[in-house]
Amino acid sequence: MYSKDEASTIKQAFWTTFGQYIAPQLSADGLRVNWVNYKTGIKHLFFKMDAANRSASIGINITHPDAGIQELFFEQFTELKTMLKSYLDEDWIWALHDTDEYGKTISRIYTQLDGVSIYNRNDWPQLISFFKPRIIALDDFWSTAQYSFEALK
Repeated sequence: MYSKDEASTIKQAFWTTFGQYIAPQLSADGLRVNWVNYKTGIKHLFFKMDAANRSASIGINITHPDAGIQELFFEQFTELKTMLKSYLDEDWIWALHDTDEYGKTISRIYTQLDGVSIYNRNDWPQLISFFKPRIIALDDFWSTAQYSFEALK
């Protein structure tokens, strides 16, 4: 078991490594982008990558504090579900009004990889191989889909 500081240091090292690995990759629009802290340009809408002790996940998080507005965002993604799947080339989990680690109500569209640990450096290549194509696919999708969310800004 790691202390809180050791765990934080390991996580920081992984995300720094991932960031350096993916940094040369330009966005779908040909721009440099901070892949680890991807900005959608819409408040309360995030592309989030997370890695923990037994799993990793990547997804679209809708965190608006108003459940009704959260539902509007979710419905808009539902309208684009076929398009999203064409970019991702896999089915993701759709969770309207889920709960995050802090007990807040959020909505998520995500996928998860089990049996990996950010604390095991031997798993890092598998984690990077999991995150990289999916965050790039989300960026490709967002390059086109973002305009569908203009009215919700």
